[in-house]
Amino acid sequence: MAFDGITVSCLRKELSDKLTGGRITKIVQSEADELLLTIKNNANQYRLLLSASASLPLAYLTDKNKPAPMTAPGFCMLLRKHLGGGRIVAVTQPSLERILHFHIEHLDEMGDLCRKTLIVELMGKHSNLIFCKEDGMILDSIKHVSLAVSSVREVLPGRTYFIPHTQDKLDPLTVAPVEMVSAICDKPAPLSKAIYTTLTGFSPVMAEELCHRASVESSRPAGALTAPEREMLSHQLLRLMETVKDGDFEPRIYYRNACSVSTDTTFSQFGQSLEPVEFSAVPLTMYEEMNAQPFESVSALLESYYATKNTLTRIRQKSSDLRRIVQTALDRSRKKYDLQSRQLADTEKREKYKIWGELIHTYGYGVPEGAKSMQALNYYTNEEVTIPLDPTLSAQENAKKYFDKYGKLKRTFEAVTTLLAETKSEVEHLESVQTALDMALSEEDLVQIKEELVESGYIRRKIGGKKVKITSKPYHYVSSDGFDIYVGKNNFQNDELTFQFATGNDWWFHAKGAPGSHVIVKANSRELPDRTFEEAGRLAAYYSKNRGGDKVEIDYVQKKQVKKPGGAKPGFVVYYTNYSLMIDSDISGIRQVD
Repeated sequence: MAFDGITVSCLRKELSDKLTGGRITKIVQSEADELLLTIKNNANQYRLLLSASASLPLAYLTDKNKPAPMTAPGFCMLLRKHLGGGRIVAVTQPSLERILHFHIEHLDEMGDLCRKTLIVELMGKHSNLIFCKEDGMILDSIKHVSLAVSSVREVLPGRTYFIPHTQDKLDPLTVAPVEMVSAICDKPAPLSKAIYTTLTGFSPVMAEELCHRASVESSRPAGALTAPEREMLSHQLLRLMETVKDGDFEPRIYYRNACSVSTDTTFSQFGQSLEPVEFSAVPLTMYEEMNAQPFESVSALLESYYATKNTLTRIRQKSSDLRRIVQTALDRSRKKYDLQSRQLADTEKREKYKIWGELIHTYGYGVPEGAKSMQALNYYTNEEVTIPLDPTLSAQENAKKYFDKYGKLKRTFEAVTTLLAETKSEVEHLESVQTALDMALSEEDLVQIKEELVESGYIRRKIGGKKVKITSKPYHYVSSDGFDIYVGKNNFQNDELTFQFATGNDWWFHAKGAPGSHVIVKANSRELPDRTFEEAGRLAAYYSKNRGGDKVEIDYVQKKQVKKPGGAKPGFVVYYTNYSLMIDSDISGIRQVD
């Protein structure tokens, strides 16, 4: 996805239009690398999210609030001291860099008017939020960068701020198109690569788009362009830069799947059912045959696309300890299962030793002393067998030896069979917890999963610790025919839905042979239409380990046929005489209530 200099230019225009002249009323550092500023301007209140996350740097306006931590970090306290009540006088972008400057006026301790700059650098792993004086001296930053980390630039209090020029790129807003095309064609590289390595603010996607507009193959060597092709490239470059200068942006997301997408639809509603190909601040003619979802603002686009991704990234970070515990236990259980399986395989010889002992008892009277083997007719199979003997033992002693081996292997078989079933149950349980962690979208979901691990003995409860309050609830969907469908997020919710919430004639769905959610359709004494069966099946496929498969096998049965064995782990059930269907995991047409 192209969060490039052109997208940042579109964002700068929006922020400048809405925030210039506004006063900063609240500053919250909700994450270690994230700020949320509340700004009042023209009788409106705006929330500006600024994130310097290495994996997902972002800046956009949002309606959503975030709770402040009990103790504000030092960087947040410094901003509150200097910028609290300050007025944003301008929002600028140097060239087409992925950088925003918020110029802010405020009164110092003496009551004198002074100006500071909050700089947002949206540059991947080098992203940062930097607070500077008007003369460029750094007061502080949300991430400190020393020479030990970067030999190009220090970002520390007292240092002078500057934009590192690690690559000599041309500014497409100031350099003539003919000069830019000439520089591009001097590069010994494919045309698209030559464009984004020559011009500031161009991503590989935007370079491909420029080639498409100019009707030139992007993979052609840049130096091989003919004079008419260079002229066309120059013309299209000029038109694109005029669009940027005039602020004539049209933010949109492009989807690969062919279905209706409206401005009221959010990416989070689809999850993975619609595949986003790209987003852009300007129309991408190379994707004109794809479905495009337009947005009124680039903030709405970024929040729609990145909000879910940002949430998943944050939740994945917060769940890392739980994932490590589950993975460690799962690896241990799988090794135990493999070892027990080999032990069970070794006991397959037990019946052979029993038969040999019986045959020695039957025919051993004729075996000479010191014999190393004997021939006997196996009266079970009517076949001649050769039985090895210990020449130092008598026939009866050899028979007893084989009976002892049989008894030992029989006891091992019985014990290992029980242990193997327990280990298999443990592996399946841990795999279901792992799937629940993959589906978790909030901290409340993680709380319930952690409680399950505590009750299962994988995590030790703190001394004096009380059972946590559970606020996470199952997903609630409504089918096209008006039937309520509920989806468990974890094993506790699966058990609750199936055995406490559902009634006997409700329908139960689950992905066959795979960890996943229990899906309940409330029948309310009505007969379900085929479409509702299909939609419930899609939900069961989507909320399972087999999500994304072209065809997922789903078992479904009335709830009264589903039983829970005594002592079974959370989420484990048994059922018989079920129906099955093969279906995909596309849930784009199913309305989610909460």
